[in-house]
Amino acid sequence: MLIVLDIGNTHLVAAVFDGEMLVGHGRLSTHPERTADEWMVSLTQLFQLHQWDIAAITGAALASVVPSVGAVMKEMCRPLFQCEPVIVGAQGVALGIEVVVDNPKEVGADRVVNALAAFTLYGPNLIIVDFGTATTFDVVDEGGRYVGGVIAPGINLSMKALHMATAQLPAIDVKKTDKVVGTNTVDAMRSGVYHGYRHAIEGICAQIKTEMGHPSMKVIATGGLAFLFADATPVIDRVEPYLTLYGLKQIYELNQ
Repeated sequence: MLIVLDIGNTHLVAAVFDGEMLVGHGRLSTHPERTADEWMVSLTQLFQLHQWDIAAITGAALASVVPSVGAVMKEMCRPLFQCEPVIVGAQGVALGIEVVVDNPKEVGADRVVNALAAFTLYGPNLIIVDFGTATTFDVVDEGGRYVGGVIAPGINLSMKALHMATAQLPAIDVKKTDKVVGTNTVDAMRSGVYHGYRHAIEGICAQIKTEMGHPSMKVIATGGLAFLFADATPVIDRVEPYLTLYGLKQIYELNQ
């Protein structure tokens, strides 16, 4: 069995594969100050919660956008899973997709993984929108190469900043609003974020398609709020909630 670890700025997602089957996944808060021992305890408890068998793990792969946590995870994999993890971005690790940008080392590991998984599923000419701590738009060109993208503030991050930077605006969650004009503070805030991001998604995707010269590029969405915005705009063609997890599985297999 294989464990994959997607280490983001807000959450760490752990998933277990048995061959081609995704057995299950769980989510932990990313705390950069945690030690390897603390992560071992948390992951052991996660395995117990989901009734996964740690002893059955024979391989591991991880992608991290938090370098300190990635380093601790590498250290932790050896005693907990009895294996050396495949780390996206590490020297000598094959990515399965050509990265054609000014400095490939700057590209977040999760973005490369998403691009590989989406290309495998849908072929070239893609835009991958990931609704994470940041909202990212990544582009796979007609040659199947990762050629760059767009990084915008994440939706929940924007809501948090709106609350923290003002004296009277409350902390709220993101929900769909049928009307743009809100008749109370909460609805007005939700409208601003929901419709603002909806139009941003449509506008950025349209501009990418124009710049790439391919108006029929497929738009694939992933991340926590993907379904919410897929229902809001026709520009999103498909939602793949486990895109990063399957991409990590692919990279592990490429490097065996």
